[in-house]
Amino acid sequence: LLALEAASQGIDVAVQPANLLRRGMRLIVMDVDSTLIQGEVIEMIAAHAGCEAEVAEVTERAMRGELDFEESLRSRVALLEGVPASALHEVYDSIQLAPGARTMVRTLRRLGYRFAIVSGGFSQITDRRAVELGIHFTRANELEIVDGRLTGRIVGRVVDRAGKARALREFADEIGVDVASTIAIGDGANDVDMLAVAGLGIAFNARSVVREAADASLSVPYLDAVLFLLGVSREEIEAADAADGV
Repeated sequence: LLALEAASQGIDVAVQPANLLRRGMRLIVMDVDSTLIQGEVIEMIAAHAGCEAEVAEVTERAMRGELDFEESLRSRVALLEGVPASALHEVYDSIQLAPGARTMVRTLRRLGYRFAIVSGGFSQITDRRAVELGIHFTRANELEIVDGRLTGRIVGRVVDRAGKARALREFADEIGVDVASTIAIGDGANDVDMLAVAGLGIAFNARSVVREAADASLSVPYLDAVLFLLGVSREEIEAADAADGV
């Protein structure tokens, strides 16, 4: 209720339990499209197939929770059949990170946080982005490529709403932290389970269905605003950057 009222008033509110676990949060799990990065990768790829508008309409409905995510993803990916695999490199090069993304990751890595990206998008994009940013874990869907072209199919199990929550639990187990000591950030309906499982679920410029499920909601376009929710001040960020020559 507070998140909805905050949205209507144009302010951001964060509700966090006042316990020791809050001080022990050490894993952040992020959505990718429209969270870590600006825009939706599948729409960028669809532009190479001449079906961007059609894919964008389905994406928006899926993110609002009006369509089954896996079914909608498979139908959208089918439209990409025949797109050259080289288009993925062009898409990657055109992607813009969310403002503040590098600052957030850099600052929290200094404090010992681990990072994961969990995406309903594609590993051909997310794996490269993880290496670039120094992100520890990734999980995403793999586009099938045969003879240098997309087949319009996905390899293996789809990373859907339940899959994102499952990934968060598995990453937490791997580094030995309780799920109550995790933070999840997302914007779409397929992030809801992940946000609910995490100790702190943050809706980032999200649809109303996501804000309702989250502990905190950010309506500013800057991802490093997450730092302020965690009690890290701008002065501390700037001092640490200056000490490292950033």
